[in-house]
Amino acid sequence: MWDVLDSVLEVDFVLASNRSQRNTSPSGGGKSPSWRMIYKEGANPSSSLHSAGFHPHSPVTPSDRKSLAAVSMVGLKPSDVPPPPAVKVLSAGMAGCIADLVTFPLDTAKVRLQIQGEKGVTGAAEGIRYRGVFGTISTMVRTEGPRSLYNGLVAGLQRQMAFASIRIGLYDSVKNFYTRGKDNPNVGVRILAGCTTGAMAVSVAQPTDVVKVRFQAQMNLQGVGRRYNGTMQAYKQIFQLEGLKGLWKGTLPNITRNALVNCTELVSYDLIKEAILRYKLLSDNLPCHFVSAFGAGFITTVIASPVDVVKTRYMNSPPGQYRSSINCAWTMMTKEGPTAFYKGFVPSFLRLGSWNVVMFVSFEQLKRALMMSRDRFEATT
Repeated sequence: MWDVLDSVLEVDFVLASNRSQRNTSPSGGGKSPSWRMIYKEGANPSSSLHSAGFHPHSPVTPSDRKSLAAVSMVGLKPSDVPPPPAVKVLSAGMAGCIADLVTFPLDTAKVRLQIQGEKGVTGAAEGIRYRGVFGTISTMVRTEGPRSLYNGLVAGLQRQMAFASIRIGLYDSVKNFYTRGKDNPNVGVRILAGCTTGAMAVSVAQPTDVVKVRFQAQMNLQGVGRRYNGTMQAYKQIFQLEGLKGLWKGTLPNITRNALVNCTELVSYDLIKEAILRYKLLSDNLPCHFVSAFGAGFITTVIASPVDVVKTRYMNSPPGQYRSSINCAWTMMTKEGPTAFYKGFVPSFLRLGSWNVVMFVSFEQLKRALMMSRDRFEATT
């Protein structure tokens, strides 16, 4: 079998061989390794390629891309060759938008449950009470129409293109920066990279999050005044009435929340997945990823829900209602008790778990599609 593969692939028609040839001087006469050597050296294809001269963070050349078809013939995946950061950033933003389109009603229901109990509700909205995620969705459809479930969608998509692109798309690059190119980073480095990209993403995308939350909290009822009539008008009005500080309102609790979400998601997902594979409950495929993502979503929701509720209430509050995010949390504790911090827990869990699954599956497929499109374009030029 190996002789056949060697003859078909002609020994040097391989990513690692291309890299080795570029890294070996002509005078040295170094011979590129064959597929037999590369694939048999270790159980991990990535490690074998690395030992043969292929480094996952080095540039991918046109000669490398021509070898992707050969890669699949011996059981390696094109994903063993990491896409460049630009592809990851674009794929992450697009995948975040797809996930938001699927899960946005759950996010809107979560916001409505989280702000329930605040003062300032008047008119027709006074008699409306939300009970549970599906009860909230059905109440909104009955009283405001189905379009109310997607209030703030435009700002939500803007947020994902800025937020997910940085938080997820730059994660590997930041992790590589902290490890200085070393493989197999420890958990501490991964947590640090997640905190870094999460904080960067919040700092850039916070205005979109403020507008999204305020639209989701806004009721479309007769006799109830609308704060905003359009996304761009909302940005303009917030800036005019509250200044730049209003657009970045709630940045501190949002950074705290996303640091918790990133770190908890990363560690819990890895531990759940490793346990599933260790005990051979599932193989390393979509069902395993699905279960791991939902498990990580549940743990993350338990940890991050109190901060998320404070963030939502503080960003949605009118000027002067709370002096700070800490004052908002103290007011909730004294007036509504500790259970207020877990309002909207079920929709938060459903949204985070389903969002993770949709996002990561879309992310992987989009990366492959963009890489294939790029390869076809470069092959014709």
